[in-house]
Amino acid sequence: MIRLDRYWENLNVLQVNREAPRAAYIPFVDENSAKSGKRGRSPVYQTLNGAWKFKYHKSVLNVVDPFYEETADVSTWDDLIVPSCWQVNGYDQLQYTNIDYPFPNDPPFVPNDNPAGLYVREFNISNQWDEKEKYIVFEGVNACFYLWINGQFAGYSQGSRMPSEFNVSSLLKPGKNKIAVMVLKWCDGSYLEDQDSWRFSGIFRDVYMLARDCVHVRDVFNKQKFEDGFRKVVLTTEIETNGHLNVSADLMDVEGKVVASVNALIDSKGTLRFEVDDPKLWSAETPYLYELYVRGGSEVLRFPVGFKQLTVEGGVFRINGQAVKLKGVNRHDSHPELGQTIPVTHMIKDLILMKKHNVNTIRTSHYPNDSRFMDLCNEYGFYVVDEADLESHGIGTGHIEGSAHSISRDPDWKAAFMDRAVRMVERDKNHPCVVMWSLGNESGYEANHIAMAEWIRERDPSIPVHYEGAAPHYKGSSQIDCLDLESRMYASVQEIEAYAKDENNVKPLFLCEYSHAMGNGPGDLKDYWDVIYRYPKLIGGCVWEWNDHGIATETKDGTPFFAYGGDFGDKPNDGNFCIDGLVTPDRKPHTGLLELKKVLAPVRIEEHDLKVGEIKVTNLYDFIDLSHVGVFWKIELDGRLIQQGQLDTEGILPQNSRLMTLPFNLPETFIGRYVLTFSIWLKEETRWAEAGHEISFEQMEWKCDKPSLEIGDDVRDVSVKPSPALQTEETGRWLTVEGFDFRHVFDLESGTVHRISRNGVNMLDAPSAFTVWRAPTDNDMHVKEKWLEEGYDRAAMKTYHCNWAKTNDGNVEIRSRFSISADSRASILSGELCWNVNVSGEIRLILNVKVQAELPYPYLPRFGLRLSMPPGMEEVEYSGFGPHESYVDKRQSVKRGQFLTTVDEMFENYIMPQENGSRYGTEWAIVSNAQGMGLRFSTQNGFSFNASHFSPEDLTEAQHDWELAKMKSKNTIVHLDYKMSGVGSNSCGPVLAEAYRLNDKEFQYELSLTPVFKEDE
Repeated sequence: MIRLDRYWENLNVLQVNREAPRAAYIPFVDENSAKSGKRGRSPVYQTLNGAWKFKYHKSVLNVVDPFYEETADVSTWDDLIVPSCWQVNGYDQLQYTNIDYPFPNDPPFVPNDNPAGLYVREFNISNQWDEKEKYIVFEGVNACFYLWINGQFAGYSQGSRMPSEFNVSSLLKPGKNKIAVMVLKWCDGSYLEDQDSWRFSGIFRDVYMLARDCVHVRDVFNKQKFEDGFRKVVLTTEIETNGHLNVSADLMDVEGKVVASVNALIDSKGTLRFEVDDPKLWSAETPYLYELYVRGGSEVLRFPVGFKQLTVEGGVFRINGQAVKLKGVNRHDSHPELGQTIPVTHMIKDLILMKKHNVNTIRTSHYPNDSRFMDLCNEYGFYVVDEADLESHGIGTGHIEGSAHSISRDPDWKAAFMDRAVRMVERDKNHPCVVMWSLGNESGYEANHIAMAEWIRERDPSIPVHYEGAAPHYKGSSQIDCLDLESRMYASVQEIEAYAKDENNVKPLFLCEYSHAMGNGPGDLKDYWDVIYRYPKLIGGCVWEWNDHGIATETKDGTPFFAYGGDFGDKPNDGNFCIDGLVTPDRKPHTGLLELKKVLAPVRIEEHDLKVGEIKVTNLYDFIDLSHVGVFWKIELDGRLIQQGQLDTEGILPQNSRLMTLPFNLPETFIGRYVLTFSIWLKEETRWAEAGHEISFEQMEWKCDKPSLEIGDDVRDVSVKPSPALQTEETGRWLTVEGFDFRHVFDLESGTVHRISRNGVNMLDAPSAFTVWRAPTDNDMHVKEKWLEEGYDRAAMKTYHCNWAKTNDGNVEIRSRFSISADSRASILSGELCWNVNVSGEIRLILNVKVQAELPYPYLPRFGLRLSMPPGMEEVEYSGFGPHESYVDKRQSVKRGQFLTTVDEMFENYIMPQENGSRYGTEWAIVSNAQGMGLRFSTQNGFSFNASHFSPEDLTEAQHDWELAKMKSKNTIVHLDYKMSGVGSNSCGPVLAEAYRLNDKEFQYELSLTPVFKEDE
């Protein structure tokens, strides 16, 4: 190995020659270029992004040649684009783990075979920089690196997601220069970077040079103090220079008007003071940014200034004096092709999607993001929980009591903890978007965290300090006075309500993680927000998490797919636990995001007295009235437009309501269903959405006064057709029931319907079956073990007897008694069923079911009838909720209506196949071929409906969505469920709420099946 100081395992050396941390900025030479914010427009900025020569070694011990020397020949090395993660470029092992370290748990030591990436490139220095101090900045390098300039050692740094800046003036020469970097995959700091993510390495954020005046402004800290309420603000700008410097500054508003100007002669440290009367305040809803231009020597520095005040008083979190709710998501840096290298366009895509879905808060889980991301949050309007690059979750897997806190209490690690807090705060201290400093994630809680918090509170007391790891159930230090809030992960709805009611809890509660959005879910969002809105002490939370962390790759035959842990042979791994987002890796919204959008909607419309058209409109914005939104309403009777109009919401103040009357009168009696729909939309284009963008919607219904339709009511008018008596024929186990234009066959051994046909068109391709199994969702991952143990996946129907008879009204009834059970298990349920066939061809199913209450069975995934319809049955029409999937606990984002779709369109693709595409509360559905020939299903009380080309068995077996291609059936598999259990968020959250479980011990289920030619009827 080359001769090298072993800094990567030395807790006493976190850096060599690294500059002290400072606020994020790029120096410019004039105001116009500074205003653009484009780094490349500054002549004193030079990017080093681009192609570097690269060589990968499986172990640093194999690095024997002094590759960094000026004369070293690297011409045969590979070319690698910087910034990038080397694992997504074909080097090293792609690996995903959640908690477990990918190396032995032996802090502070890492394996001797520590992979190393060697980077070399040449670059030119402008002769205009000759008289300047020259710095090199690495925005992010994972995990540690050594730096050489022109063969001379320049420095060392660790702490992956924070900038490292070095003054390399003495090492550079005019013209061409050579830079060499050795990046190690692991260091002692890796014990503090055990975040739930793919384990990437390399120079993954930008690298650039800065040329500075010999005497320049080194650091700026903008502090604010309001006077006379919010009528006046004093901006105090603390300036640090590296010498004697005349500094001037202008504060400008968004129109470019100078609000205040100050000049001062500063020697090392000084202060500029600005007074602003009637300032415009910054919030996520009104992200008004002033601009502060600081001039010193030939340089111009630009800082966004957003005037805001954060307070925590009386258990309430306030921004600018207003109690706010933080409607957030947790966001990792994650790109399907680039790993943790995030282009600005990708950042913007995320922020626009969040805005469009009513998200106002981002927790940077679990490290500081690129400083440009913070700039964008300032501009678009987001509250940011800025989190230190600190997680030692794997330490707690040592099976030693209190081991989770061992590093946090160890004084040898204090400097490393402090380094991560200081560098985060110093870089981001001027960003208006920051509303909390977070001490990290899942790292125990002892003296080192307390030291971080105390330093932050002294350095920047204007921003609350957050850390979930101090929650009492972790049994860390009880000293939490240094924290401004309480925080919890995955607390249940009942737990947070109990917290809010307890008068001994004097701090506001923030759910830093809740509603795990893995796969088909989350299913409990409304329950959380009903309680959060009820109590001022509950300030909101961040859903885990924003996006699936899939890596774009291909199968051996070239089929593209998104990979998760284990797909690259990585061990240990945590499988698809990284596929737990509201959007796909390429940022397509899952239905869970649509659900979140509706639940977080900033406008709520409720019925007050619908008989006279009276409604209540509530403005849930915190700072703006409703003048920017339009509200369109319409009334439909059984899908037919009756009346429509617009509401005038001008002047409804934030967090206020208004009663309004719609200009309509309902008839005292009517037949059918009236549905009142409201659409709330943007009147004007914004930075993040076009005019007309729907912010939310509401629906209300009037129940008809007419008695409900009988389940046997058919869409066909049989009175105009001949209705001869039903003909029956029993041949062995088969009973054929034949009418004017239909022929149905029943199996008297199994008690099921075997064939349904009309005019010779067969509607079934296999016998009907009753089922309790669904393909487990990711949120079923814990309960599914019980389901499998009890045999739900292999349960089959046993028929004890079956007989048939003609009824007095000319119908035919087939009755049987049955049970459903699995091998080596007692019966799960038993019941009696009746198939009643009338002269129109309708089959009416009546079921009476008893679930075995005395046995310790977990709740049922579902119960219902399963049919297999022949190829070509692709068209689906239904009346219920749509247009996308819905479940008993995941149905806020769907609208009642009548929908025309296809079997393929009903399918909701998840990277890990699972139950999907069901429609809660369906009243009737028709599955037919292109000519409209098919089956109509209906119930009186609604049912869960699904039509798919994949069986639950297929979806259970498949581990990736690409595997489904070979499983896709030409048949259409239809599920008509009495009920299906909810989806919840139990993959990393509370168990499914009782209200959403199929726990009924006795129930009756009635269902109508009718062959139809819908184009004629």
